[in-house]
Amino acid sequence: MLCMDKYLDFLSPVDGDVLNEFDGEIKDDKGHRVLEIKVKVAAPAGSNIRINGVSTRIVDEQEISGCCTCRSCNDNRVLYEATITLDGYRNTITARDDNSGNESKAVVYWLREGTGKYRISADDNIWFLRDLTKNSNIYKSLFDNPYLKVYKDVHDKYGTKFHFNLFYQTEGFNLSQMTDKYKSEWQANADWIRLTFHALQEFPDKPYETATCEKMKEDYLLVTNEIVRFAGEELLSPITTTHWGTATLQGARTLRSLGVKGLVGYFVYDEEGKPLASYYTDNKVIDHLNKRDCWKDNAEDIMFVKHDIVLNTLKLKDVVPYLENVKKDPHQSGIMEMLIHEQYFYDYYHAYIPEFKEILMTAARWATENGYKPTFLSEVVLEK
Repeated sequence: MLCMDKYLDFLSPVDGDVLNEFDGEIKDDKGHRVLEIKVKVAAPAGSNIRINGVSTRIVDEQEISGCCTCRSCNDNRVLYEATITLDGYRNTITARDDNSGNESKAVVYWLREGTGKYRISADDNIWFLRDLTKNSNIYKSLFDNPYLKVYKDVHDKYGTKFHFNLFYQTEGFNLSQMTDKYKSEWQANADWIRLTFHALQEFPDKPYETATCEKMKEDYLLVTNEIVRFAGEELLSPITTTHWGTATLQGARTLRSLGVKGLVGYFVYDEEGKPLASYYTDNKVIDHLNKRDCWKDNAEDIMFVKHDIVLNTLKLKDVVPYLENVKKDPHQSGIMEMLIHEQYFYDYYHAYIPEFKEILMTAARWATENGYKPTFLSEVVLEK
């Protein structure tokens, strides 16, 4: 998916890379900000390579091997480099060998506001909606619900923006039963809350690993139509996380056809070495994206974003050290993407976390103290 059988191969950046100021240097071009980057391509020795019309220099005269298994990697290739500038969100880079006329293209993205941002998302949400409905004759506000009150407290103190991914149903309740009493209040808080599709329900695990397009569409519309009914379109987002970060290629295409432009996941491997929360991506993409904030599958027009931290997997004392470690890598810390799950808030859940609120407060405080500003991903990674 990343490396094709080409005469010229892009090694850095690669097709679909999403860049920020840490990947180059911001320059002023007659009052216009541009990003100056170094582009490296592998090509046969003796080539005369230009990149976007800029002459290259050879930076490695040794044979390049091991970058992939395609035919061209068996040729005697060397590394060529040129410095070019990017001046827009979407940028096409063309590498051409003037000797042979062969050329390759890569499309990359420059996020002008792609550093110093953070978001906290919450997966597996449904129980708090059941409580809001059950107590609709008692609660005066959304934030009378204890779970939502936690997020409101964090928002009020740090301005944090939260994204809740919803199940359609749980035992004794589904979203068609969700009261619309709070619709105006949802809309009044749309500056910091998003609600989107996650899955039909919690079990079985990995529900969309082999699901049909029809099943994906059915579940997506079940959730999304109800969100519009009880909260309003203002709360929707073109970016979501499916349950367990699963979707076949066809399932992801279905989501894209329904308006989903970005998917968030782990992009790691489980204990058996199998992809985990990585949708349909292959090992090369996973290995690459695991070291980046984002990567876009240009063939499918889908942006992938990587979670940096799953807060409910850590003890309170470990949250800051973990975040500090992520911050050390500029290619992963431009956008700090944090995740938590609803179940851990409740004392009747088998894995209850008493410090749930303190963990969220600590994460938001760390982000604020380290200069990160709250954002929705759609504000940063998608073209405006």
